[in-house]
Amino acid sequence: MNLKFCANLSFMFQESASLLERYALAKECGFVAVECAFPYDYSIAEVKMAKEKENLEQVLINTYPGNFSNGELGFAAIPDKQTEFRNSIKQAVLYAGALNCKKIHIMAGRVGSPTNINDEVYLSNLQYAADIFEKEGITGLIEPINPLSVPNYYLNSFEKALSFIHKINKTNLMLQLDVFHLQLISGNLTNNINKWLPIIGHIQIAQAPNRNEPDTDGEINFCYIFDLLKKLKYSGWIGLEYTPLTDTKSGLKWMDILAK
Repeated sequence: MNLKFCANLSFMFQESASLLERYALAKECGFVAVECAFPYDYSIAEVKMAKEKENLEQVLINTYPGNFSNGELGFAAIPDKQTEFRNSIKQAVLYAGALNCKKIHIMAGRVGSPTNINDEVYLSNLQYAADIFEKEGITGLIEPINPLSVPNYYLNSFEKALSFIHKINKTNLMLQLDVFHLQLISGNLTNNINKWLPIIGHIQIAQAPNRNEPDTDGEINFCYIFDLLKKLKYSGWIGLEYTPLTDTKSGLKWMDILAK
């Protein structure tokens, strides 16, 4: 079987400062599908037009993160931010609907010293999001993010993520597994991917520790990882959430070698 790769427009094609222009750049490089973190600097109509002009599939968007300059990165685990959280869910659903996007990554937010209150708020907010998404035919995703890349991100443990998925116990709340974050958080890639495959709703990749293309120097053998995913018959998309080492197009040479 062939694996399916989608370009992450928030990391790739930085040759253009415009997210809208990156849709065309992805199409020029042969991609048929894309994902992006935060499309919210542009109107729904603008993003929809850019996507449809290139006839691309929108695989994934994230919920609105809040104010980056204030250190915000989502609201799901933040007490007293339930209004902002619910607004971010409604906003994401509107964008997803216009883009025919069926997966939304729910951003947890930054928490210096998490307490039981954060856990309770996060659980409640995930339940709310899963219920809303279910009505719209959308799968919600939660993603552990390593503390080296994003200090104080609340969801920085795969065990914690799994516990919440099991507590919510809805088929439309699943794990977003970034192999880059998994390597930096706990490693043990083979056993963990095997074990968690039934609840993995989306996979992303980048080499570790520098987050560049899969064929750059680093800790992960992507030939092995891709063969493993083929053996496991993983049929979902794999998001290329990496920072190109030089320019995006020349960096894609790895696909002709590793992705066969």
